[in-house]
Amino acid sequence: MPPKAKAFLYDIVQACDAVRSFLSGRTFTDYQQDELLRAAVERKLMIIGEAVYQILRIAPELESSISQARQIVGFRNVLVHGYFAVEDETVWGIASHDIPVLAQEAARLLRENE
Repeated sequence: MPPKAKAFLYDIVQACDAVRSFLSGRTFTDYQQDELLRAAVERKLMIIGEAVYQILRIAPELESSISQARQIVGFRNVLVHGYFAVEDETVWGIASHDIPVLAQEAARLLRENE
């Protein structure tokens, strides 16, 4: 695995951990009512999407090890270019259900390639 891919995997793990920390003990209503929280979560999702994009570019063989890799990149593009269409329910669902899986996958890839 290229060293840059490892760096991007590390960024993914860090961003996933941040999202989970931001949302710990919070409800969907809390999320909807807190603009700073929404901005923070969306920013970390953008970082994750860009990191996945870079991994696919420099180490395409890793795509099969990252669940929904193409959708992650696509959602990053929506956050950046179609921000006006982003729904809180979608972000909450990704943060609640998909981020823990992605964090595990990225951490596993890092361990396997130490």
